[in-house]
Amino acid sequence: MSRVWELTQDPAQHVRWDARFTQIVPTLAREDGAQEFRYELRLPVGTIRGTGVSLGERRAANGGRTSALVFSAQSRLSPIARGRGYWRYLPVDGGVRFLTGYDYTPGWGVIGRLLDPVITRPVIRWLTALSFDRLRIWIETGTPPERLGWWRTLLPGRHPRPRARRCLTRPPGRGGEVMDSAPATLGRLR
Repeated sequence: MSRVWELTQDPAQHVRWDARFTQIVPTLAREDGAQEFRYELRLPVGTIRGTGVSLGERRAANGGRTSALVFSAQSRLSPIARGRGYWRYLPVDGGVRFLTGYDYTPGWGVIGRLLDPVITRPVIRWLTALSFDRLRIWIETGTPPERLGWWRTLLPGRHPRPRARRCLTRPPGRGGEVMDSAPATLGRLR
């Protein structure tokens, strides 16, 4: 649990495995423990920039932990205008079950709303799952995530390679919206 927490909560480590970011810079620690931050995603066509605030909690009775965040993009290039999400860290036999839920408002106006269900959400879902598998491989094998780029999924062989399909993108046998399971800390973030 402590290793997963460290690699997901430390911004310098987070950007190593999470392909959705190239930089996360903490800017202000709030009195309630929340952390404000700036983020970037460098792309060949430009850089997406935004700001957010996150709050991690380690007090669950079962030994689990949660992390919640809200964010907004300051870049017209971003397909996401603003969003919110959470991570749940649940102890299980032999490891940690790592769950995530997120929702967002598309950027790009009407075009963004039309593209969102057919392009943007599937790509973000795939990129999220691929990133989490990179994290898993790093923890389990020690293979640095920088050696596990998305292009590596295309290479044949037995070397470690991330696969988005290893991660469930929808919880099995559960009704309702994914944000229904969000931790209470998410409601406190502004």
